[in-house]
Amino acid sequence: MNVDIHPTTATIAPKSRFIPSKWEAQRIRKLAYAIRKGYIKLDKEEKKEEEPQFFLIWDQNEMEESPYHGGARIPPPKARLPGHAESYNPPAEYLFDEQELADWKEADPVDRRLAFVPKKYNNLRSVPGWKDFHKERFERCLDLYLCARTTKTRTRVDMEALMPQLPKPAELRPFPTTEMMQYNGHVGRVRCVTVDPTGQWMASGGDDKTVRLWEIQTSRCVQVWHFDDIVQAIAWNPNKSISLIAVATESTLFLVSPKNASKEHQDKVHQLLGDMAGLSDTANEKIKTLVEWRKPGSSEWADGRRLTIQYDRNSVGKDLKFVAWHHKGDYIATVSPTSNVCPVLIHQLSKRLTQAPFTKSKTQVQCVRFHPTKPYFFVAGQRTIKVYNLVKQEMVKKLMAGVQWISSMDVHPGGDNLIIGSYDKRVNWFDLDYSAKPYKTLRYHTHAVRSVKYHSKYPLFATASDDGSIQVFHGTVYDDLMTNPLIVPLKILRGHKVVDDLGVLDIAFHPSQPWLFSCGADGTIRLYVH
Repeated sequence: MNVDIHPTTATIAPKSRFIPSKWEAQRIRKLAYAIRKGYIKLDKEEKKEEEPQFFLIWDQNEMEESPYHGGARIPPPKARLPGHAESYNPPAEYLFDEQELADWKEADPVDRRLAFVPKKYNNLRSVPGWKDFHKERFERCLDLYLCARTTKTRTRVDMEALMPQLPKPAELRPFPTTEMMQYNGHVGRVRCVTVDPTGQWMASGGDDKTVRLWEIQTSRCVQVWHFDDIVQAIAWNPNKSISLIAVATESTLFLVSPKNASKEHQDKVHQLLGDMAGLSDTANEKIKTLVEWRKPGSSEWADGRRLTIQYDRNSVGKDLKFVAWHHKGDYIATVSPTSNVCPVLIHQLSKRLTQAPFTKSKTQVQCVRFHPTKPYFFVAGQRTIKVYNLVKQEMVKKLMAGVQWISSMDVHPGGDNLIIGSYDKRVNWFDLDYSAKPYKTLRYHTHAVRSVKYHSKYPLFATASDDGSIQVFHGTVYDDLMTNPLIVPLKILRGHKVVDDLGVLDIAFHPSQPWLFSCGADGTIRLYVH
């Protein structure tokens, strides 16, 4: 439709359009008359609200919000409810005796336990209800006026959103779950256990001064070595071609070879040890005074003992607590925590050479480990772990454990991660590429943690404690440096009894199967399988 701007005709508008209509005026008069008479009601009358039958004495309830527009009003706190002392018939223990009444009158009103004297009345009508009413109302008004109040907004947090999304343990199988077998034969505590690199044999040592060789599949004791002192530590050579076991007693290190070793393995041992004429000429005189390399006698040789390293008890001490092999099987490190001269000694079997990398230590050295691929050496003190480069002979990194006393340590097969156990119930996971402080702290045990171990092939690690339990965890280390390790608790293994506040003393994983060996103060060795 087209709208014309200008009119189509130029005729003049008639006069009637400008004169008010008499008919409209008559209609308006009729409407006005009807409104005045009330025949037409313009607004409907609002219904009157019924007055409440009960109402407040005061103008407004003190708990209701006031129409104050200066900001959010904070409602006053509720008045304290009356107790038994305010009753018209209080119990006898709430009534004052003469001494208590005298003390109440002499005390300052601020120091009084009660602002009134409890009295007993026969009935409620006898209670003088209006005596202190105005005073109490006035004091409450002062409290509301002088005591500042603030509002605290409560933040609502979804706890499930804060929890990390971890996979279910059933998705991370296999891992040890049930006890399969027991190895009984030791008398007293079994302090240490180690597994053959081939996975066929297992050796253990304890307070009965013996080292026993077990066949894993049948739990049969194949051979027993007797020593003069308690066996403190034991470790199997990680080289599969060398069947050699390191046994540490109080002040002597023995290298023994099982009788059931093949002729090829025996030849490898003889080739490694070579001629035992004495120490190498490269060893200094100080080292010669600390240790003495001895060739075993004919009877000892027939028993399987291939080498004896005797420590000087005056300088090194009588607490040879820890041994650790290098992954190639030629070097072995020992730790004597209380020694002030040389707490750590490294022996090279092929050259019959002993080295002392540290002549002094500010704290007691608890344990040491070799890096699986690099020439790094980990030394754990009481609260710190120091990483040394053996080639450059310098300290690379210092890790702050954040615990009171380190008990054990193990290095991941990849070499970039480390776990430690402590006597204050903690297990710390270190990412060497991440920080010098623990990446993750695990607090699952209720007593001291005695041993921590990684599995050589599966993404598993376990911790043993004096509470008699073993905690099994899944620990995946990714090749991507931007991805953090995944740590998931899997299983709690129980079975060992706590004897004299000591539980599980040592654990060891099977080299190729997800099996776990444990030994404890109850004199048993247990095998857990998946």
